Amino acid sequence: MEIASKLHYIDWIILSVTLVFIVAYGTYVTRKNANVTDYIKGGSDSKWWTIGLSVMATQASAITFLSTPGQAFHSGMGFVQFYFGLPIAMVIICVVFIPIYHKLKVYTAYEFLEGRFDLKTRSLAAILFLVQRGLAAGITIFAPAIILSAVLDWDLLTLNIIIGFLVIIYTVSGGTKAVNVTQKQQMIIIFIGMLIAFFMIMSQLPENITFTNALEIAGASNKMEVLDFSFDLSNRYTVWTGILGGTFLMLSYFGTDQSQVQRYLSGKSVRESQLGLIFNGLLKVPMQFFILLIGVMVFVFYQFNASPLNFNPTANEEVLKSEFVTEYQALEKEHIKIENDKRALFVDGFQIDEKEQIQSLNKRDLALKESAKEIIKKVDEKSIKKIESNDKDYVFIHFILNNLPRGLIGLLLAVILSAAMSSTASELNALASTTAIDLYKRNVKEEKSETHYVKASKWFTLAWGIIAISVACVANLFDNLIQLVNIIGSIFYGNVLGIFLLAFFIKFVKGNAVFIAALITQALIITVFLLDWLPYLWLNLLGCVLVMGIAIILQTFLPTKEHNSDNLETIGIE
Repeated sequence: MEIASKLHYIDWIILSVTLVFIVAYGTYVTRKNANVTDYIKGGSDSKWWTIGLSVMATQASAITFLSTPGQAFHSGMGFVQFYFGLPIAMVIICVVFIPIYHKLKVYTAYEFLEGRFDLKTRSLAAILFLVQRGLAAGITIFAPAIILSAVLDWDLLTLNIIIGFLVIIYTVSGGTKAVNVTQKQQMIIIFIGMLIAFFMIMSQLPENITFTNALEIAGASNKMEVLDFSFDLSNRYTVWTGILGGTFLMLSYFGTDQSQVQRYLSGKSVRESQLGLIFNGLLKVPMQFFILLIGVMVFVFYQFNASPLNFNPTANEEVLKSEFVTEYQALEKEHIKIENDKRALFVDGFQIDEKEQIQSLNKRDLALKESAKEIIKKVDEKSIKKIESNDKDYVFIHFILNNLPRGLIGLLLAVILSAAMSSTASELNALASTTAIDLYKRNVKEEKSETHYVKASKWFTLAWGIIAISVACVANLFDNLIQLVNIIGSIFYGNVLGIFLLAFFIKFVKGNAVFIAALITQALIITVFLLDWLPYLWLNLLGCVLVMGIAIILQTFLPTKEHNSDNLETIGIE
């Protein structure tokens, strides 16, 4: 059966009504933004629950709901360790960052850096943000385009453009308030959809398989190993990378990334902003655990139901039309035999003494999947269009389209696309605000009206939207999309966080030392990443330590008579 035929007219209605409502609602309720405060800071009147849901929705893009279940399907629950540093980061930001930002009444995080250091340091931090977030915005558009390309058999280029411009419509119209008010609706849809998906997966397991049995089956296949206390640097996800590297990544993301800072700068007060972030810190780790658990339950579901050798439908189709078809079909036959052997083991439920047999079968099946990927890569080399062998990001969408009832498919597609729109809207909004305030307004000599800067922000939103669509159009699947977004962030975030920590706590360091240190650090971090010397999460800690250490050393050799407006009252540090 063609995947596209799985989408019934009921699914189309649910999907279309949801997306049209979000765009229309966001455009309508924010149509009267007339000044910079309303457009960029959302009028500074948001309640804590709006801030909390908006912060969560900004981080929880389509990649979260598309890639995370696939990550758990292949690698188990260990990815949740990535988020262990988040609650720690939320507390630090509430105590240090939020009071300073609110006292200064800044529009962007980077305004603070000029008061503490100088214009060039502020501009550099803003540019580093624009580069990494501009790339990430493209990926958040590309992720749902993959989904719809599988559903509709449409061209990825067309889908990137359609999704991008849907978001641009209400983000250009309403600015920050449009992003905030639509994200509340989107998160409600997301929570409902994911809960329904979980219960539907459990309902489709055999009657004699309880939730406890499902966990035992997942555990026998090493999918339930949540905690890894090893100090092996080759392991991307351990307790230590999560707490140390994760804390620095989350501090950088939530404390210095304008796409998040802008969410809580819209708070009615310091307390509302702090409560919003604490709400996010308490809910985010359980939410990610639950989404990973859905991926593990999809794995259990496929122990009792047929699954493809590779979940990417395009890859399968192209291989079956190639000269490697006989070799590939032989792998498929062996894959089916292994699946049948596993189902025979589970016919009377799960028995603990079957664990070794299950692991042996899984090991053989994994080897088959790797052989299949090698064949797909050979086909790709001879094909005009790009064929992706990695199928992690297709696992959950394959399950949705082929195993859920009519109507629910449309709802879950709406969930994933809502997440994409909310995250992309936040990113475009932040990119435009940073460009307008930190680069354009700061360097315009003559006085301009409030209306002028609102119009400029809207034009910058449109421009960044087009850039993001362009990035999406040239993007290729990485090892896993959710990892790709975090890798891009890790290359830049540690450096930016170090600049802010210097500004907050190391009073004798001046602008020139920080600026030079930041340039050196960024070059070193990119080198470390390209040479693959460390897991990417450690780049956040390394970047932060490097920029602070280099700046302190440089300051001891640079002239002390440097202009620097770091009066403690001026910058809000008491």
